[in-house]
Amino acid sequence: MDQFWFYFKLGLNHVLDINAYDHILFFIALTVPYTFSNWKKILWLVTMFTVGHTVSLILATYGVVSVSSNLIECLIPVTIFVTAVFNIFTAGKGARKEKFGLTFFTTLFFGLIHGLGFSTYFKQIVASSSNKMIPLLEFALGIEASQIIVVLIVLILGFICQSIFRFNKRDWIMVISSIVVGFVIPMLINSCAFS
Repeated sequence: MDQFWFYFKLGLNHVLDINAYDHILFFIALTVPYTFSNWKKILWLVTMFTVGHTVSLILATYGVVSVSSNLIECLIPVTIFVTAVFNIFTAGKGARKEKFGLTFFTTLFFGLIHGLGFSTYFKQIVASSSNKMIPLLEFALGIEASQIIVVLIVLILGFICQSIFRFNKRDWIMVISSIVVGFVIPMLINSCAFS
């Protein structure tokens, strides 16, 4: 049970770490176009991201895939930027219903990229474990739980702003996505400036 909590908390902290807020920014951008009425879609998106994240960790942990950490550190903010900019260009256009399949597979792919960003550190942690799959699954449960926490916070804030403060849904999406873009641009500059 101690091992379960160790890896579960590692997954929680991986997403909720305020000093490494790339996951939080991604899930803010991913969730902001939706409301509580879309909970099934959101749950699918969160789970697809976790699946992608876990698959890339499995492949990296078992030495099947090895990707340059510099490339991944550049691609992670690109995934956030693309998601937020997509929101800005599609806000209020009803594109989410038509393009859900695209969003679904893109989220899975972005999960693969984010997972590779953590793979080197995770490999070091499980290096001495004889069975690496159990820690990977325990970590994945922590990731899923923390992502649901972020999603719930975004949905609650969206509900408050749109219901109580009468924010237009389009304006809510535009403002929050623009804030995410503002946060991610310095990340892009720092991580993609190859010397």
